[in-house]
Amino acid sequence: MNIFSSWSLIRAFTVLVYLFMFLPVAVVILLAFNANQFGSFPMEGVSFRWFIELWHNDAIVRAFKTSMLLGALTAVISATLGVLASLALVRYDFRAKSLITTALIAPILVPEVVLAVALLLFLRWLEMPKSFPLLLLGHVIFTLPFVVLIVQARLVAVRREFEEAALSLGANAFHTFREVTLPLIMPAVFAGIIFAFTISFDDVTGTLFWKPGGVETVPTQIFAMLRNSISPEINALGAVMVVITVAVPLLGVAIARRMAAALR
Repeated sequence: MNIFSSWSLIRAFTVLVYLFMFLPVAVVILLAFNANQFGSFPMEGVSFRWFIELWHNDAIVRAFKTSMLLGALTAVISATLGVLASLALVRYDFRAKSLITTALIAPILVPEVVLAVALLLFLRWLEMPKSFPLLLLGHVIFTLPFVVLIVQARLVAVRREFEEAALSLGANAFHTFREVTLPLIMPAVFAGIIFAFTISFDDVTGTLFWKPGGVETVPTQIFAMLRNSISPEINALGAVMVVITVAVPLLGVAIARRMAAALR
């Protein structure tokens, strides 16, 4: 077997793996436009009926609003804390720096279900009830490491001479950060915000453990609908989630690249 046939086998296997991963998603999106009440093939027609019913479903609209609010708050808080933590870890030397770095990155290494149960048991030990702030805290803990890693990678590439020049010209530390450092790392900050929002919007494992009664996000709403019955609305809601979770990162990457190009 020559090298060309080996590469052909690798390409074919790669294509099969991608088909196995993404065909079910494509089927869900396709069935979301099925005019028939029972999601099956062959389709009897194309219709936006189930998307219209989603719009008029109060439970789904509430879940969507909750997910958007939770994702936005998670993104803002994680970005703020991530920028501050990255500045401290990259620009300053202090005791326990390695320990703090490990603690910030640890949520990525720990399985999410383990982290969810651990946080829930800890708060139960503190006798704190489930609430929306607890849900927000859990999402921030889970998304913060991604923001820190992205911002750190950008901050390391920013030369300190730019900040030192601003300081030598009379700017204080805050003005130097606002006028020099932040614009230079803004593409990474924006990318971290997009990552945090997308991860929060899609999260289901931690949300099931942390959410209070009566509060549903889009993933947990889908999970609850699947337990009762398989409704065509689930396909429509799944299609909306796929579009959001794919379009938002792609749009964010495009904007981040344009921002980075403007700084050159």
